Amino acid sequence: MSSTLYSLIGLGAGVAFILALKGLSHPKTARRGNLIGAFGATVATLSVFLYVTPSHGEEVGHSLPLHNFWWILGAILVGLIIGVPAARKVEMTQMPQLVALFNGVGGGAAALVAIVEYLNLGAEATTAEVIFTVFTVVVGCVSFSGSIITFMKLQELMTTRPVVFPGGRFLIAGTLVAVLGVSVWVVAALGTTPLLVLAVLSLIFGVLFVLPVGGADVPIVISLLNAFTGLTVAASGYVLSSTLLVIAGTLVGASGTILTRLMAEAMGRSLFGTLFGAFTAKPQAVSDSAEERPVRSGSADDVAILLNYARRVVIVPGFGLAVAQAQHTVRELADLMISKGIDVAYGIHPVAGRMPGHMNVLLAEANVPYDQLAEMDEVNPTFGQTDVAIVIGANDVVNPAAQTTPGCPIYGMPILEVNNAANIIFLKRSMRPGFAGIENELLYDPKTMLLFGDAKASLTKVVSALKAL
Repeated sequence: MSSTLYSLIGLGAGVAFILALKGLSHPKTARRGNLIGAFGATVATLSVFLYVTPSHGEEVGHSLPLHNFWWILGAILVGLIIGVPAARKVEMTQMPQLVALFNGVGGGAAALVAIVEYLNLGAEATTAEVIFTVFTVVVGCVSFSGSIITFMKLQELMTTRPVVFPGGRFLIAGTLVAVLGVSVWVVAALGTTPLLVLAVLSLIFGVLFVLPVGGADVPIVISLLNAFTGLTVAASGYVLSSTLLVIAGTLVGASGTILTRLMAEAMGRSLFGTLFGAFTAKPQAVSDSAEERPVRSGSADDVAILLNYARRVVIVPGFGLAVAQAQHTVRELADLMISKGIDVAYGIHPVAGRMPGHMNVLLAEANVPYDQLAEMDEVNPTFGQTDVAIVIGANDVVNPAAQTTPGCPIYGMPILEVNNAANIIFLKRSMRPGFAGIENELLYDPKTMLLFGDAKASLTKVVSALKAL
């Protein structure tokens, strides 16, 4: 395959990726967008078997050596054996963890490719190639180790609260200075040892960078690390003279950066604060008084009676809905209310769940009509005319502390203002705080009724009780 044809195939795959992103911008076209993106990735992967980036001084690509072919094919098979079952069996509640892991693996792979290519080029490497290699190794390793920490936080294998220790900001700053210093050393010395030292330091910095991030900000960091991975792929594309990698990496980097900015705005955070929060993070105080204060709890029958006389109901889904896999039951409840002439809408917070779009995907799985979903800015003005707001496991995104308690981890984050509704039904398993680890004063509001238990079981009982009225 000629170099020109290979570049054209890469360009075509890049166009497919752009069309895929366009399709993913709307639920109605998301499936088609995924298929287009998968087709582009398949074509791009197959083209590698027919062409390899020319070595220095060569104009035409050479055939792939047989031993390399079997190594690559073996790696693809291993990836399929691990990836396909993992993607098919993963629960919706674990999707953010899967995204974090895939993102980390992408960054780590880009760093490894850059190191191997650096070793192959040796003294022939130009200054520009060395600089791009250094960038890929640093950002790829930070993305890899940082993504592992976000996975552990999401999976609750470690605390979701900020991990802060005395002198931590100085250690982080010192590690960053060391990374920059060794980067200069690699460019100047052109040696293997400094490059490996750089990789280790970058891995350490990735861990230190993410440890001080609290649970509420983890989704933002996942998006940020995703953008980092895209940039590493683009940089490795320059080193490998691959148009396709440059296009794909730039798309991921750009879209990830835009998503990070939008998420930061949705949570009332500045992008600067997210990037440099590790240097200013403080220990987070935790309240233990949640179980000592009285709350008003009710039964499924109580909720059904309240809903039966309502004119407008807003359902606010959250992570608890995903945990209980109650999306089909909540759709059944909504359809039942609509059949009784009740105006029903779903209030969707941009970061409800553990990643952007988590609730949209969950509800789409239950075929909830898209026109029933209302974004935060659209639904907030209507809560004053809402008779009942049903909050299903969404704690932090409705917590009034975001507006009333300066200094708390979510202060400044725009919330769904369910506190303005006439009545609030809160479905929870227990009084345990949300992912941000702070108490929700809304639970003690006199107009709030708590329905304890698994969300799916509770909603099933509410549906049965409502049908009987």
